[in-house]
Amino acid sequence: MAGSQVQNEAKHSDDTPTDGSVPGHKQPTVCVFCGAREGSSPAHLAAARSLAQALHRNKIHLVYGGGTVGIMGEVAKTLVSLSGPQAVHGIIPQALLRFERNYQEEGAQPRDAQEMIDEKTFGRTTVVKDMHTRKQMMAREVIEGGEGGGFVALSGGYGTLEELMEVVTWNQLGIHAHPIIVFNVDGYWTDLLKWVKNAVGAGFIAENNTSIMVEATTGDGVIDRIKEYQNAEGRFMLQWNER
Repeated sequence: MAGSQVQNEAKHSDDTPTDGSVPGHKQPTVCVFCGAREGSSPAHLAAARSLAQALHRNKIHLVYGGGTVGIMGEVAKTLVSLSGPQAVHGIIPQALLRFERNYQEEGAQPRDAQEMIDEKTFGRTTVVKDMHTRKQMMAREVIEGGEGGGFVALSGGYGTLEELMEVVTWNQLGIHAHPIIVFNVDGYWTDLLKWVKNAVGAGFIAENNTSIMVEATTGDGVIDRIKEYQNAEGRFMLQWNER
């Protein structure tokens, strides 16, 4: 993603759509990175539900990678069931629609995404052309949103790890200053957190940048970590708007 483009668009765009109960109030939004698989342990789906419940209790909206399957679908449909469709925005590349539950080819043309991904169940869906656009739009919603938003990684695979590391890098470079929380379910991310410490010891990450991403082990803990989050002292406060 082009960091300067996201930062510039965030500064010059209109306010994020407001929460209906507080006119003029910027809506806090959490971007959740997570897998399109359910995982082998039921703890991962349970964690997705607990996070959605915590978001609901704190009146926080969700933006995620779209879709109906795996942990992604679980967190979306749980929050929709509690807060309503307006609380969830899924952003999915056209090419990934074939992995959705209701995907069917009609001749040479796939079904319309709005028919495949029911808004009343999974919230609003936006179909985009590529992964770059998806990640850019998700980040923009957090950056433009109100206080209390951030980025959260539930369990997932290669894509989840890549998305997490990108927003961590962006925070280090000063492109954004939002909380990044690793929801560590049954120790799933423990080795990643150990890797950060190893990288510090090996001289590849500055010790005062180890807290860019922080750990939580419950849905409510995620919200607590967001509220308590302090940006790392070693961040590179670069000026991305300069020409």
